Amino acid sequence: MTGTDTGVGKTLITAGLAYALRILRIDTGVMKPVETGCPTRAGRLRPLDALTLREAAESRDALDLINPYRFHEPLAPMVAAERSGRCIDVGRLEERFARLVDRHSVILVEGAGGLLVPITEETSCLDLAIRLQLPLLVVIGSRLGALNHARLTVEAALHARVPVAGAILNHFHVDRSAARTTNLHALRQLLPVPLLGEIPHLSTTRSLALWRHPLLQRLLTRSLQQLFPETVAGGEMR
Repeated sequence: MTGTDTGVGKTLITAGLAYALRILRIDTGVMKPVETGCPTRAGRLRPLDALTLREAAESRDALDLINPYRFHEPLAPMVAAERSGRCIDVGRLEERFARLVDRHSVILVEGAGGLLVPITEETSCLDLAIRLQLPLLVVIGSRLGALNHARLTVEAALHARVPVAGAILNHFHVDRSAARTTNLHALRQLLPVPLLGEIPHLSTTRSLALWRHPLLQRLLTRSLQQLFPETVAGGEMR
């Protein structure tokens, strides 16, 4: 899972997909290889995105397996690691991913920020997708500039010969501009990959996690049926 920028709803969509797959009785693992901007509680960093993914998937995997690296400052992983005096070992990420693959039928991996965000000096999120042999699902934040950001993201992936399974347009904030009403049609004309759905701006009560939202679940289940028409059948993995 990658995005056209940070804060466009990658965690919401990833958690929503994990929950939808769980409802379909498909064993799903989740991974957030590196998370930054983690608050501190009782002297320990809490990776809120990773915790959300684990809850949505009802995963019993250890948090350090789901999220091997976490940092306090909301910066690119490479920069956050440098400022904390630590190094990110990409080999460790690969090893954690391999362990998850052995445990689950499906793995959802959420990147950090956009596709070319640096994890280390040599490795971006795109490079990690290549190393893990993962196809991409692109979350597009719907706003002015989305067309450019979406095309840059998709074209960078395809240029690197990374398959792009599709894209989802997410209205991650309230927006009444002309861009909001025209982005979907324009993206369908411009993108060389399937546009699997459009997520409206959602609101819910505090008692209901947003990734459980009934409308989101209907839309994401429809997206899964487009992605895996021969795999998701009757609520089970064939």
